[in-house]
Amino acid sequence: MNERVSAFLSTHNFVQHIDIDSFSKALLSDMRNGIAGNKSDEDMIRTWTTPPQKAIAGKKVIVIDAGGTNFRSCLVSFDENGVPSISNLEKTSMPGIERELSFTEFFDQFAKNLEHLKGLSDSIGFCFSYPTEIQKDGDGILLGFSKEVKAPEVVGKPIGKSLSDALVAHGWERPKRISLLNDTVAALLAGAASRSKNVQYSSYIGFILGTGMNAAYIQPATDVSKDFEKAQIVVCESGKFCSVVQSDFDKAVDAKTSKPGTFLMEKGCSGAYLGPLSYEALKLAAEEGCFSPKVAEKIKKLEKLTLIEFDGFLHTPYDNTTTLGAIFADGGTQEDYGFAFDLLDAIVERSARYAATILSACVIQSGQGNDPTKPVCILCNGSTYHKTYKVADRVKGYLEEILTRQKGLYWKIVAVENDITLGAAIGGLIER
Repeated sequence: MNERVSAFLSTHNFVQHIDIDSFSKALLSDMRNGIAGNKSDEDMIRTWTTPPQKAIAGKKVIVIDAGGTNFRSCLVSFDENGVPSISNLEKTSMPGIERELSFTEFFDQFAKNLEHLKGLSDSIGFCFSYPTEIQKDGDGILLGFSKEVKAPEVVGKPIGKSLSDALVAHGWERPKRISLLNDTVAALLAGAASRSKNVQYSSYIGFILGTGMNAAYIQPATDVSKDFEKAQIVVCESGKFCSVVQSDFDKAVDAKTSKPGTFLMEKGCSGAYLGPLSYEALKLAAEEGCFSPKVAEKIKKLEKLTLIEFDGFLHTPYDNTTTLGAIFADGGTQEDYGFAFDLLDAIVERSARYAATILSACVIQSGQGNDPTKPVCILCNGSTYHKTYKVADRVKGYLEEILTRQKGLYWKIVAVENDITLGAAIGGLIER
């Protein structure tokens, strides 16, 4: 790396090359505290369920995917051979993103968004991608919003029951069941559905690195808590882990969020925050004379920078149609290009290391992966993971080193088409 970039990062307390093995041990300690019912940053949310042993066949279910910036809804039909098909798909914005909503407004908007699915099924698989305490009947109590959703009256309320009441108010027959699940659980269930007689796995992990960041794994039965006498899927809420080193850029971004001081790990690596992090880093570098005068003045005039914009520069630095490419093309020096590239790449590198840390901890905590013929299946979802510059490749490389070479644990990252939708459909049909 450019020595000037290294010096700049060090001055502002940005740790790029975190020790994944040591960091994963800290994360594991926090996870185990949560499982035992002790104080922990992560919620370690019980789900009271595991993947179904048999494929679902001959059933229909309404699926809602509410998380990040989008609200998606559709009907999923499983034929007699268990092959799923998706129909009646609609997408709109997530309620509470643009302005603060009351409890009634929030669920009224949900009901309006589902009008096109009225009467098509009496079961709903509800992928609700926010910290939610899952109940034994499949409902969930919202613990708090993330990703800048603003509907404070919904916190502490039963999401499934509240939606059911809103649907009845809009003329629906009351649904037979509404099963809440996190997007990480949906990813995990989709990964489990990909198994076959020719490919077997010892356990499953669902991982999301998109607008937000989180993971779910299967916790083996343990005697540390009566709630875990049986194996079950656990949602970690990994983004809430706060024992991380915050740089000056991180602190600047955190201060501008709706809940400063929370979700520090998520704010250090997920898509909602990588753009703002890069913006703060570039602006500070420009103010401190790290760029040539003309480029520095243009960077200072930027009002914001999105993940797509800074990622576009990393993929194609000399493309003058991108936001940053245009700035450097107009009088920028080669040193300007190199400094910006290494600075932004450091932010992406840290994101990949955070992701690898979480996955390492989940594989270890699952207690599986010792047999190379039955690896732990990891389904990774999210545009930040799949599309951001070198993130996926780096994560795989770190897992190979930390888990396989150092610890003799085997894993396999898989992809399933329409994974969250499929997993939510399965979750909506699991008998409890």
